Amino acid sequence: MVIVDNIASKLCAILQTKNSEVRATEWRLLGQEQSGLLLLSWTQTESDSNSTTHIGVYSYEENTLQDIYKFEQPTTVIQASLNSNKSVLGFVTKEYKDTDDHTSYTYQPFILKLDKGNLIDLQLKRTKQIMIQFLYRKQSVLNEKKIDKFLIMIHEECVLQYQLQWDVFEMKGCETLVRVFLWAQWDSVHQTLYYIHYKTVARGLVEDEDDPKPNYEKKTSPTLSGLQFHEDLPHETVLNIPLNLPHLNSISSTCNLYEDDTVPLRIHNCSLDLMVLTDSEGFICVCHNYLYQPVQTTTNLEENDCTPVHFAYSVTVLHQSCVIHCVIPGIPWNQAKTIRPTFMLYEDHHILVYIPGICTQLLDVGILHEPTCHITIPSEPLDVEPQQIIFVPALKMGKATVLNITSLEVIDLTVTIPQLLQTFKNNTTLENKLSIMHYLLVHRNDMEAAIELFTSQIDTLIFGGLPQLIKEFLIGSSYSTVRRNLPSDASQLINLLPITTQPTGCDIEIKINDNVISLSQDALWNASMMLLSPQQRLVPYRADIWTKLWDHLIKSAKLKQKFKPAQVVEKLLVSLVCYQPEALSRSSTPLSPGSALGSSSTISDLSSMSQCSRKSQIDALPFYEIESCTASKQEHVISVNLRELSMHLLKQSTENKISRFQWQSQTPMHVHAVATRYVAAQLEQSRFLCHILSKAIGFDPKYDQEKGFVYIDHLPNEKKYVFFAILERYYSAVESIAFPLPQGFTSFFTFLGYRTLRFNTFLQYVQRNVFELQVDVMKIIMMDTDDTKAGIQRKLKLLSLLPRSRLKRLLSQWSHPVSLMIRAREHALNILSGVEGQNPRLHGLQKNRNYQLGLAAFPSEDRLSPLDTFLDLLTAKANLTEIDFGLLIEATITSTDEFI
Repeated sequence: MVIVDNIASKLCAILQTKNSEVRATEWRLLGQEQSGLLLLSWTQTESDSNSTTHIGVYSYEENTLQDIYKFEQPTTVIQASLNSNKSVLGFVTKEYKDTDDHTSYTYQPFILKLDKGNLIDLQLKRTKQIMIQFLYRKQSVLNEKKIDKFLIMIHEECVLQYQLQWDVFEMKGCETLVRVFLWAQWDSVHQTLYYIHYKTVARGLVEDEDDPKPNYEKKTSPTLSGLQFHEDLPHETVLNIPLNLPHLNSISSTCNLYEDDTVPLRIHNCSLDLMVLTDSEGFICVCHNYLYQPVQTTTNLEENDCTPVHFAYSVTVLHQSCVIHCVIPGIPWNQAKTIRPTFMLYEDHHILVYIPGICTQLLDVGILHEPTCHITIPSEPLDVEPQQIIFVPALKMGKATVLNITSLEVIDLTVTIPQLLQTFKNNTTLENKLSIMHYLLVHRNDMEAAIELFTSQIDTLIFGGLPQLIKEFLIGSSYSTVRRNLPSDASQLINLLPITTQPTGCDIEIKINDNVISLSQDALWNASMMLLSPQQRLVPYRADIWTKLWDHLIKSAKLKQKFKPAQVVEKLLVSLVCYQPEALSRSSTPLSPGSALGSSSTISDLSSMSQCSRKSQIDALPFYEIESCTASKQEHVISVNLRELSMHLLKQSTENKISRFQWQSQTPMHVHAVATRYVAAQLEQSRFLCHILSKAIGFDPKYDQEKGFVYIDHLPNEKKYVFFAILERYYSAVESIAFPLPQGFTSFFTFLGYRTLRFNTFLQYVQRNVFELQVDVMKIIMMDTDDTKAGIQRKLKLLSLLPRSRLKRLLSQWSHPVSLMIRAREHALNILSGVEGQNPRLHGLQKNRNYQLGLAAFPSEDRLSPLDTFLDLLTAKANLTEIDFGLLIEATITSTDEFI
């Protein structure tokens, strides 16, 4: 919260330049027109003269003040409005019967012709609040009508529409638009009057009952209606929403007091505090705040009572068909009754809720995804009393700025990156951290700030939340990358891509200082039934806020299903069971007929789609990005992702349930463009995040010249444990959302686990397919393990977990009798089962010398040996050229030695 301007000081300076002896006090905001002009009143005192009340028009953009009317004596003006050509002023005065008693007063509206000073008393003196508002019309020389319309809104009585012929300054008629209402708000931008009234609930007939009972008691419920005004057409009711207003007659015992809110113009007493936020893109949100006690007491609360109450608000998000609830329990009554929260639209996708002295919240209610990822940050300490903070959103004063009515200060409520980082570093909940990560990546596109979240908190995150944050980073950054690089004609498909890992509608509790803030969400059923459809409008299908809102509701009702990483995970659970890197089948999809999906050219093409600016960062990985197998697991994961995403996009884009022309431009080529870009973004972000985590641990390519296994061997033991803990969580998160791992990571991670864990634990990781025993890792492990009895047993346990082709390759390089015996048994088994090839690789003994078959080895009394008999059996099964006699004989001789 930063004070960026003070309108009161500017206004005083303007008056001082005209007359240095003028002293202006008691500045009051009377309203704001559609053009952004502010109507204000002030008490002016000159030297040797009485005080007078003035009404002026102030332009904030031009910093000009025009004094348009002067009262000869001090008058309490609470609200005013100008017509379109600024020739007629309407204002309302508030007269107190007793200057010491502020609970007894009357309201009275007037109409004034500014050029001649003609004043008309509308003869509507009431103890209930009265407000006046001119309707706007376009200025045109062709428009011969000189009729202005204005509304008179009397609380709990009626809304009247007057017609004024301003050239002769005569009333031409009066019409009652609304009878009794509890609350009303004027939307100056869209010319809409929102009001709450009681509507009779339709009673359904019970089965076998033809007519309702005559003595049936009719029930009523509060309903929010929207009255849309047009310049050239009659007004029309476009909205009727049944509202749930809990604790309408709650602990406030002074329900007849009025706050006289003029920006935005609202008519209500203190029993119902509600505001409607609108945006021209079809965003409409109804914000309602209230106080209540969980257990009602029989006694009324006194002014300085410290009894704890619940502060709560609800936001009905019409364009998303949901209601967001927030409850903050345990606030003392004498403090809670002075809190007036601020609701305002923030940026393109959020509602900012500022609760003085407690917190600031960003509610993600945009149309990119379902409402979720809400952020709560602590509020700054207050240097003024809470009752002095009445912030209202004003027009044309800048983004994220509000006006403090009590002091006319312009306040900037922008949520800064340092605030988000500090909240993330504090002991906040995981959901809040995930929301901050999502906001930085998707809505702010601030990658540097997202990186800082990891690097600054890496030691703390190891013990909780790191895998979830990694998944949120990968999903959010991949979506953001695709959205920046996607062709404009394929933009419809972006809504089918995953955007966050957080579920919709889950309850969240966040502790800020001493307050526990609870957020929950409910669905709003059949929201489109509460709205006038485009074909029912006075001018069918005329584009305005209501037709856009209707489009949002129809799309949300028939929402296309987003792609879920779980779809790929399920496919990989099946396909990876049969996964053999040395013999991985290569396939292609219908979208890429020209090349194999897992081919090296396709992988290189996907890699080349990564951002060139990150090339040096990607090269800074602590391992070499190469694979020792012919077809890596990375290629397999990429191929499954590309295939599943392509089929999902193609299916969702052809199943047209919204309209005939909604997906007409989305061809299979658009599907292919989106799918390939998304898979490329997956690979890019996975590599980039691995680089971030490695750098956070301490890997610096400027000083660490070694990579791969050598780098691991040079790490201290403590650093190895930290490195392994972080990479383990990285691996777990990446696997759970089916993202591809960088090439070379598998071997590096396996060797790091070998150097960090005990062998039994390492073996469990291998058995559960966390570690992959690639050839390069196994070579190092085989060389590193001594040929003792325990070492041989370790080697044999690891070798038994390898695929047969990889096992044969490693056994041929292990010069040990056990290796010789295993290869001989495998060779004999293959011959007996008929799977041995035609030209086997001969053993050295068979190549270099002639020998007699089994006669020279293990002779018996009959000059025969068991080996001779076995070799005869093999000869009967296969040709002599297929049998490696040297391998078999040497293994037989070796088996008689003590080699362990």
